[in-house]
Amino acid sequence: MDWGRVKFFLGEVARSFSRNSLMQLTAIGTVAVTLMLLGAFLFIRTTLADLGNGMLQQIEISVYVDPNATPHEIAALRASFRADPRIASVAFIPKSEGLKELRDRTRGVIDTSLLTENPLPDKFRVRVHDPALVPAVAADLRRLTGVGNVVYGQQVVQRLLRLGEVLRRVGMALIALFLVVAGIIISNTTRIAVYARRREIGIMQLVGATNMYIRMPFICEGLVVGMLGSAAAVVLLVAARETLWPRMLEALPFVQFNVASVDVPSLILQLFLVGGIIGASAAWFAVGRHLQT
Repeated sequence: MDWGRVKFFLGEVARSFSRNSLMQLTAIGTVAVTLMLLGAFLFIRTTLADLGNGMLQQIEISVYVDPNATPHEIAALRASFRADPRIASVAFIPKSEGLKELRDRTRGVIDTSLLTENPLPDKFRVRVHDPALVPAVAADLRRLTGVGNVVYGQQVVQRLLRLGEVLRRVGMALIALFLVVAGIIISNTTRIAVYARRREIGIMQLVGATNMYIRMPFICEGLVVGMLGSAAAVVLLVAARETLWPRMLEALPFVQFNVASVDVPSLILQLFLVGGIIGASAAWFAVGRHLQT
């Protein structure tokens, strides 16, 4: 590594910051706000996704056995469930235990003492590995011999799956929007700096400096702006997590958010990575447009 060139590039970055301090601070502040919004969105999206996955994991498929099914058909059903790789667990609930669960669940609202016989059928309680497969697995189980009915809370599953898909699409659109906004801001700042130093750039081109040599100070400048904006965004996010998040949890005590599901070090690393890439790439294109003119 040529330390002389590195020293020159860093010196140019320092001079640019001293000449355009107000403009650079504005760019850093704008990038910080943009990345803070991005980080807050990623934090909330991860928390909501974990909450939704937790609810989906609790969904089970109740496979009611046909009252006329033979013991051989019931055994075949059990073997079929265990052989299906999509099914995570299966439990057989005889109708006597089903009636006991009904009594416990209704807590005396339904007087079962009036029943002369148990009207409930035997059933299998099935859970799948992937919640998205619940509708397909339930449809397949419904066609098996010996199955009377299949119930799995269709509306809840379909609404949760639709909500997850909407959040994913909205998230991708917002992330793309945030990145474009941050790139435009840094690019415009770099273009102003390039315009202010257009004479120096012209002299460098006359003496034979390569485009890469001319670009590097501006790319370093964009990289520094992106990293400083990322650092400020991280500080703001940490402060918000320590002050605002506990108040939100107190305001919504009936919602079981799992903050531990958010990988904070990974999130911080992503923000620095995004800030650095956006800063460097925006500066690259901004200088490139000037060099082509």
